[in-house]
Amino acid sequence: MKRIGNLYNKVISVENLREADEKARKGKTNTYGVKVHDKNREANILALHEALLTKTFKTSPYDVFTIFEPKERLIFRLPYYPDRIVHHAVMNVLEPIWVRTFTHNTFSCVKGRGIEGCARHIDKIIEKYKGKPLYCLKIDITKYYPSINHEVLKKIVRRKIKDKDLLWLLDEIIDSAEGLPIGNYLSQYLANLFLCYFMHRVNEVLKLDAAEYADDITFFSSSKEQLREAFKEIRKMIEDELKLKIKGNYQIFPIAANRYDKHGRALDYVGYKFYRNQKLIRKSIKKNFCHTVSRLNRRTPLLDAKAYKQAVAPWLGWAKHSDSKHLLKTIIKPCYYDSIL
Repeated sequence: MKRIGNLYNKVISVENLREADEKARKGKTNTYGVKVHDKNREANILALHEALLTKTFKTSPYDVFTIFEPKERLIFRLPYYPDRIVHHAVMNVLEPIWVRTFTHNTFSCVKGRGIEGCARHIDKIIEKYKGKPLYCLKIDITKYYPSINHEVLKKIVRRKIKDKDLLWLLDEIIDSAEGLPIGNYLSQYLANLFLCYFMHRVNEVLKLDAAEYADDITFFSSSKEQLREAFKEIRKMIEDELKLKIKGNYQIFPIAANRYDKHGRALDYVGYKFYRNQKLIRKSIKKNFCHTVSRLNRRTPLLDAKAYKQAVAPWLGWAKHSDSKHLLKTIIKPCYYDSIL
């Protein structure tokens, strides 16, 4: 595998730092950090360039807080300047390199893929097994981001990058917190990279149909025995080599034809419940959708169609890409139905 060098000067160039500043501020121009930075914007960029050139840059202290939706997580937040600009500067150069390294069935935080890309991939796998048995092995990794081993991660980073100066910067960022801090722009790409070579082996050695969305990974086969044997290798790779822990709730099960089929069950994944002949919205998402629509339908005066559509947009994508026509007709007010679909 070819390793790439001569990248650091591209990362720290003033032009790249300015571009990173433009990207990092999208949707955040009215935030405190951006406003403070803009008081001395050009001087700050030049000072950051000098700090990176002389390797005196150091990750700032994190603002750490807890969120509870959709589940309890510890979030790490860095200042806009200099850290978020640095992360975007790094990714301006490394994103195309790393994305080319990711497997075709890695979806989390990859432009043009994401949740809908993953859902389409699962649809294609189900279609591939038409007329055959279809079993799924679903695993989840315990506390994935906080559990990532820094030494293992650094070795994985070095499989593609050989620029010593850039490796110094990446090591500095990696070692700034335990595991990978949730909330860092760079963390989402490093998390994909950490499982990248594992997924290559799943595809090329175990030859399983699979999908990876962050720490939720699914594997498919027409044979339950094949999945049981494959799981032994999967566990060895994840727990012995990557030093992670698979949750004890892993399952191998047949995928049911539909919600009435008692000879299998749905694959609950990326917000959907996948059956062989049906795709529904996950119950918790459907419940939140219904509550929101009910509240909007009771408003007086009524919202205009554009505002109504904006309010339900977070759920509309799931509904449009699943068998939810009856649900939409049931909960959406008739006066809005045609204009938002």
